[in-house]
Amino acid sequence: MTQKLRVTVWGENVHDKKNETVAQIYPKGMHECIAEGLREDASLVVRTATLDQPEHGLTEAVLDQTDVLTWWGHCAHGKVDDAIVDRVQARVLQGMGLIVLHSGHYSKIFKRLLGTTCSLTWREAGEKERLWVCNPGHPIAQGIDRYFEIPNEEMYGEPFAIPNPDEVVFLSWFAGGEAFRSGATWKRGNGKIFYFRPGHETYPTYHQKEVRLVIRNAARWAAPEGSRWIDTCPNVPVEKAAEKIVAQGPTLHKAGEAGYR
Repeated sequence: MTQKLRVTVWGENVHDKKNETVAQIYPKGMHECIAEGLREDASLVVRTATLDQPEHGLTEAVLDQTDVLTWWGHCAHGKVDDAIVDRVQARVLQGMGLIVLHSGHYSKIFKRLLGTTCSLTWREAGEKERLWVCNPGHPIAQGIDRYFEIPNEEMYGEPFAIPNPDEVVFLSWFAGGEAFRSGATWKRGNGKIFYFRPGHETYPTYHQKEVRLVIRNAARWAAPEGSRWIDTCPNVPVEKAAEKIVAQGPTLHKAGEAGYR
């Protein structure tokens, strides 16, 4: 029997409770809407977690039982505890997939893993967004035609201060003329990362079938491959070297010394 893929949907759940427009579009919260889209695939087991829960809902136990984590944040990036960011980063390096959505480009975890500011240009005018498929053969693009459109969205435009992606799956064009790398992938350690641009909270983007399909595809693509990799820095004694060697010269430190692993 094939084991089901375990997905945790993380969301701030701040705008959802404080903004009337957002609450009307997402009465159960954006995180629950994203989770509902994922649950359309019976092979996925989906749970949710939010900022206001103890440890932001991302306890060691939860992350240990998470194969893929989705992340949506906007107004409360600074309220995410650094210890939780450390914890999520470690799991990504071990092999957990990470899907970063929309304004999650400025989240601590995304900037940490990519190592850049992840800044961009933007405009909130409810304009049309057309997402072009750059790689029709990519698993994340399966079931999508040459492009699909979102009637009303917030514009994100280049330059997008990210390291060169391993792959660009989608490229967005906006009615105002801007273009943006709206679906991009990276590998960090053993983990796969996918950034997907659409999802401004005042528009019903996460109800749209194409958006839901992309996120489901991305979850399957980001699934861990092989066994979990644990990041360590072990000392290999001379007597355990693959070839026989004789130690020469002074040594700077000893295994187990403070500051070394």
